[in-house]
Amino acid sequence: MNRYLALQKIIELGSFSKAAEVMGYSQSAMSQMISSLEEELSLKLVNRFRTGARLTLEGAELYPHIETLIYQYHAVHEKLNEIKGLKTGTIRMGTLASISAHWLPDLLKEFQKQYPEVEFVIHQGDYTSIYEWIKTGAVDFGFVNPKAVNGIETIVLKEGAMLAVLPKQHPLGEYDVIPLGLLAKEPFILLEEGHYYEPLEAFQAIGVSPDIKYTIHDDYAIMTMVEAGLGVSILAELVLHRTNYQIRLCATEPAISRTIAIGYKDKSSMPMACKRFIELLQSKLKELP
Repeated sequence: MNRYLALQKIIELGSFSKAAEVMGYSQSAMSQMISSLEEELSLKLVNRFRTGARLTLEGAELYPHIETLIYQYHAVHEKLNEIKGLKTGTIRMGTLASISAHWLPDLLKEFQKQYPEVEFVIHQGDYTSIYEWIKTGAVDFGFVNPKAVNGIETIVLKEGAMLAVLPKQHPLGEYDVIPLGLLAKEPFILLEEGHYYEPLEAFQAIGVSPDIKYTIHDDYAIMTMVEAGLGVSILAELVLHRTNYQIRLCATEPAISRTIAIGYKDKSSMPMACKRFIELLQSKLKELP
């Protein structure tokens, strides 16, 4: 399995040398493992370029099955840990920036008190990437909007407001509640959340389209750009906690909210460590912002 794990790390990092460093191998040992795997499969899996490493066309076609194999390998070891007792294990989760910043720190701290040997591998992404990670087995579970996914199981956790984000002295700041129609006329900074984004759904529902000037994959970069007067945006209230940006926050009409849920493929095959973490999360929901 080490050869498959090495391949996964190379594709994840896009580099033989970076993967070798992370996994504690020499670069030549990493190359030998991939060559050995390619020889066994009679298939060229990886192309190497000056700029990095990428799957060949044939490798890309096979890779989802390799990821499934790796997931099953981890599942066997997690089941073994479960049989022996929950002393060790790995929790692989996909999460959103707002969850990473405002939910996970306290949850991780609490969980590690009970299970100090459990390791966490956390991938931060958007609705689309997290959904894909769940389907391929790259993560055991992830935080998603149930409206943005299908074909997986979900547990709804909380619903939170989304607020208009304006420069401090913006004229629309005079409104306590801003009509979406007015907001659509301003230069809009779009948060890239994959194929589903609650504010775009809200604009579409009233028959208008925002004047999108920038599309960015980072909430905090958007707040910096709004502060600089480059446009307006709509972000989850959760990510706006404990920030010191010079911005103004307003509700919208109609109001926009997002639903956060845990998504996973099959709870029965989920590692015991993940089940325990989800149980802790559910027990702490009232305390979470």
